[in-house]
Amino acid sequence: MTTTLITGANKGIGFATARRLVAAGHIVYLGCRDAERGRRAAAESGGRALPLDITDEASVVSAAGIIEAGGGLDVLINNAGVQAEMGADTTLGAADLTVDTMRRTFETNVFGTVRVLHAFLPLLQRSTAPVVVNVSSGLASLTRISTAGTAARAYPGVAYPASKTAVNALTVHYAKAYPDMRINAVEPGFTKTDLNGHTGTGTVEEAAEVIVRMAEIGRDGPTGGYFDATGALPW
Repeated sequence: MTTTLITGANKGIGFATARRLVAAGHIVYLGCRDAERGRRAAAESGGRALPLDITDEASVVSAAGIIEAGGGLDVLINNAGVQAEMGADTTLGAADLTVDTMRRTFETNVFGTVRVLHAFLPLLQRSTAPVVVNVSSGLASLTRISTAGTAARAYPGVAYPASKTAVNALTVHYAKAYPDMRINAVEPGFTKTDLNGHTGTGTVEEAAEVIVRMAEIGRDGPTGGYFDATGALPW
């Protein structure tokens, strides 16, 4: 049976993904900062609650120990992320951008992702079919933000897109370093979630589709790529 960890899984896209993978037969750990919300989400989805704050080293190490004791890990979905944290407005344009805004955004979206990868890669290496899915964004595409007339180019913020572009770069480098793993980035689409004040156009169930598909790829599947529901995306 496949064992999967989803970070930031007590609501939104992470929760929808957890429900889908549980239904597909996975043992799913729902990584959640809030223990009570995690327990409720696990009870509703059929998964297992796992206390996990990706910005806290001790929390990540503890979570890795729990999963190791439970039998190991096959699939890691790095879903936890922020678009506005601690009052930082990540829609600030370049003229008003501050280091503090960048730091708060990168602490979760980039450094938190690296922290989780570092802790769980040893467990994934023991799997016969290890997979990593990094939840990125269409705003991460340098091609799109450079192309006139696209929604990505029109987006005014800097910190969030830059953090997700960094996640894409991490995806490529980790895929090179671990050729026996399938490591990819995905763009779930502009989804109605707390992250954007529910201003998105897609549902969390629709967003989960590409994550679930990439979580279940076989050993001959792509790696080091960037995908949405329609296929490969330009970097």
